[in-house]
Amino acid sequence: MIAPRSVSDWAQGNRWIWSALAVLISWALLSAVTDRFSIASLSGILLSASFLTVVGVGQMFVVAAGRGNIDLSIASVVTLSAYVALLTVRGQDANLGWGVLAALGLGLAVGAFNAALVVGLRVPAIIATLATGYVLATATLLSNRAIHGFAVSPALKEIAAGRVFGAPIMMLLCLALVAASELVLRFTAFGKTLSAVGQNHVAARLAGIRVSRVVVATFVISSVLASLMGLVLGAYVGGAFLEMGQAYFLQSVAAVVVGGTLIFGGYATAIGVFCASVLLILIVTLMQIMQLPPGSQDMVQGVVVIVVLALAGREALQRRASRAQAEGPAEGRDAG
Repeated sequence: MIAPRSVSDWAQGNRWIWSALAVLISWALLSAVTDRFSIASLSGILLSASFLTVVGVGQMFVVAAGRGNIDLSIASVVTLSAYVALLTVRGQDANLGWGVLAALGLGLAVGAFNAALVVGLRVPAIIATLATGYVLATATLLSNRAIHGFAVSPALKEIAAGRVFGAPIMMLLCLALVAASELVLRFTAFGKTLSAVGQNHVAARLAGIRVSRVVVATFVISSVLASLMGLVLGAYVGGAFLEMGQAYFLQSVAAVVVGGTLIFGGYATAIGVFCASVLLILIVTLMQIMQLPPGSQDMVQGVVVIVVLALAGREALQRRASRAQAEGPAEGRDAG
């Protein structure tokens, strides 16, 4: 028999389990109250969740670095990347390599720029990335004027919407990204240093960790993943349009915090991001079935994020109180 304390400790170290349970419960309830949910519809939900997971994993690395870091330029990166891909690939598989390089270049440039603002100029991440997003929005308007038609590379379309043995290719790529991210977080030096930086920047620096490099890497990872996702998303929808990445502005943050990554940094879970992405898509799908207006959908997602953040803040306060109580007697013994 497993002791309750052991179960609690395991859940504390595997925070993704709560979002996974929420997915199972939500799916069971939705299947019971409507006939629109079935195993067949699950494939479409997982495909949509896969796109969200890609940008969510990038956001996860930024949040894990601590100090309230959030990348708000993701939505603009996704949109601009879709336009850049259309202008570069021009619907021909022969140009696909150049399109991928252009997406990578865009992601690296935006990530480096965000990192320069946050690390070099010490601008708060929320302000820096939001400003970057506005700059990219202007570039998107210029790109929109330069496009005279929409043509999608067949190979890229196959990656975005194709299937292998009935499973969406995009979902398989997403699961590979989640697995790779978990390996990086749990078993590599970068993952360990990221956790240390997220828990305490000062202590990490005193321990010899190059904090600036870790933070720079997180912003670059976020922008590169967002740019690559925009490349594929443009092929999936058959083109590009203004504000096409706007849906990921809030959802990327929601997928991270709902999935169990600590908003204050120090702990991240890519599995949780995937489970939370599925949960959010389920919620959006339900609201669409209920024919709720888009504003109501954003409001519901915002409420979910607020509730999770409130619970996370309460947990952080409890941890600080417990730590202070533990340190108090220790200091008393040292003084005696």
